[in-house]
Amino acid sequence: MNYRNDVTDCLMDTLLRFENREDLYRFFEDACTVKELLDIAQRLQVARMLDEKRSYAAITKETGMSTATISRVNRCLMYGSGGYRMAIDGMKKEPKA
Repeated sequence: MNYRNDVTDCLMDTLLRFENREDLYRFFEDACTVKELLDIAQRLQVARMLDEKRSYAAITKETGMSTATISRVNRCLMYGSGGYRMAIDGMKKEPKA
């Protein structure tokens, strides 16, 4: 499925314009359900844990995510477009909050 189009380009351009975390929270609170937002955040957490070489069992125990979801995140991390890798590498460069 090709999701890249004028509408999704507009979304990405809009996200790039936000200046701070609070503004992003406000947007996502309006645009997503709480579950959708938490699911995205948790997938990023899973990607970080996989990058740390944590086992599926440890990730499931800590996050409650299914092994099917962990496997999907792992496939994307290993063979996807590089989005998770860019996010993880960016987080490694930033000082801890």
